[in-house]
Amino acid sequence: MSTEQKNASAAQTEYPQLLLENQLCFPFYACARKIVNLYIPYLKPLGITYTQYIVFMVLWEKQEVSVRELCTRLFLDSGTLTPMLKKMEKDGYVTRRRSAEDERVTLIRITDAGMALREQAAEIPFKVGGCLKLPAEEADCLYKIMYQLLEEFQ
Repeated sequence: MSTEQKNASAAQTEYPQLLLENQLCFPFYACARKIVNLYIPYLKPLGITYTQYIVFMVLWEKQEVSVRELCTRLFLDSGTLTPMLKKMEKDGYVTRRRSAEDERVTLIRITDAGMALREQAAEIPFKVGGCLKLPAEEADCLYKIMYQLLEEFQ
């Protein structure tokens, strides 16, 4: 047995908790990246990123939300959202304003141009969903488990 093989064998028995194959977080990470990449061909023609797309989904639903609510709904921090929201404002998709009730609160409102993207994006979930070969009942189970886990982080 070579030194390299001995070291690999020792690593497997001495620190099994450090083996990639033993990490629950890794398949989540890898699947998330792969799934987000499935969206790229559909979002690119719209000129938006996946993160902008999920912001749009919240805004298509509610039309106006606070930055804090966006952070909570999307599990993102304001340091990630703020530069992106500034770009979306520059592109004419949203407006940003301070709340009249509380100056510390920034409200994000979707514009008509932002709402117009909804029609173009309407088929994206079906197109991406069609790429995943997961039976509906398994997808539903996975969805529920993922949201149970996300609740742990709130």
